[in-house]
Amino acid sequence: MKKVWLLVIACRLMAYSYAQTGAKTSPVQRPKLVVGIVVDQMRWDFLYRYYDRYGSGGFKRLITEGFSCENAMINYIPSFTAVGHSTIFTGSVPAIDGIAGNDWTDQLTGKFYYCTTDSTVQSVGAENAIDGKMSPRSLLVSTITDELRLATNFQSKAVGVSLKDRASILPAGHITCGSHWNCFLV
Repeated sequence: MKKVWLLVIACRLMAYSYAQTGAKTSPVQRPKLVVGIVVDQMRWDFLYRYYDRYGSGGFKRLITEGFSCENAMINYIPSFTAVGHSTIFTGSVPAIDGIAGNDWTDQLTGKFYYCTTDSTVQSVGAENAIDGKMSPRSLLVSTITDELRLATNFQSKAVGVSLKDRASILPAGHITCGSHWNCFLV
């Protein structure tokens, strides 16, 4: 009987302790803006080699006020655009995230796949445009942008912008607000 009372007292003390520490915590400070920038073929050391040439509001500000992954290792081959963007924004590797290259051939069927081709979708403003039939359908995992949208109950916005469709669509994720590519070639 003593053991039962000791257990009850211990549980109550733990619950009281937890309630006291939980009440004193302040809410998490969330950033107002998160920007992910990937520059294809740009070596990480260029950020510091050309530091003096950057304006105060561009790369220089990102380096001093932002976050940079400087000890990142590429643990996969090949390092194509689609593979790199998928890996960066999912934290996964090609064997798991499903993006094995910019394009590939299915070994079983012999069918050719482009990483973002999706015949089930329509582009906005051009119903018959083949170039607009793109989505992250081949991406088998969620991206950091997907998780951000879920964590904020879809209050946050996620938009992908790039010259290349794969560099816009894959980082923006499955539940994006929009992906825009070729928008600079007007």
